[in-house]
Amino acid sequence: MNDFRQPLSSSTYGGELGQAARNKVLRNTYWLLAVSMVPTVLGALVGLSTGFNQLMGSSPGMTAILFLVGAFGLMFAIERNKNSSIGVALLLAFTFFMGLMLSRLLGFVLGMGNGAQLIMLAFGGTAAVFGTMASIASTTKRDFSGMQKFLFIGVVILIVASLANIFLQLPALLLTVAVMAIGIFSALLLVDLQRIINGGETNYISATLAVYLDLYNIFSNLLMLLGIFGGDRE
Repeated sequence: MNDFRQPLSSSTYGGELGQAARNKVLRNTYWLLAVSMVPTVLGALVGLSTGFNQLMGSSPGMTAILFLVGAFGLMFAIERNKNSSIGVALLLAFTFFMGLMLSRLLGFVLGMGNGAQLIMLAFGGTAAVFGTMASIASTTKRDFSGMQKFLFIGVVILIVASLANIFLQLPALLLTVAVMAIGIFSALLLVDLQRIINGGETNYISATLAVYLDLYNIFSNLLMLLGIFGGDRE
């Protein structure tokens, strides 16, 4: 979803000052990423408590339009204001919006007998993916930036397939998109983390946006698969 990614370039940094700058961006990114979880949870709670999740379920076409307009509109605004405190406020508003949109899936899963356990399992799986990719990005000498172009094409295909399936309603396509999304966004997470660690991303707001989107898509698609295959509907 994030088409505002910057190309990896480690030549911007060098020496101790460069290392200090990279550490600062990485530290601020992790801090803002942790803070962004709060409005995400609040947005999901608002969606569940107000019945907004059920409204989205009754009108998937309008929900898709709302999601695309809201998400890409806020992402554009964040990038335009990424060098000021307004960018942080917009990012937190974006994460609230994403939590609100996630409430539809959460409501579906929570309607199952083991819904809470599935959510915790999806959260744990997402955290495991994050830990693995962060470890690889910080230790490997291989440059993964060349994957970015192909991964972005994959994201576009996922968006088109997801929109098409609103009308087609093909279970096989839904499962295929979910599995592909987990793989693509896991790889994008690796690329994004390596870009931050190597100094290719100098703005922690942009860095947080990229990593957040990766984690959000991994979590939501993993939760969808767990709900389909592991949900207790009795």
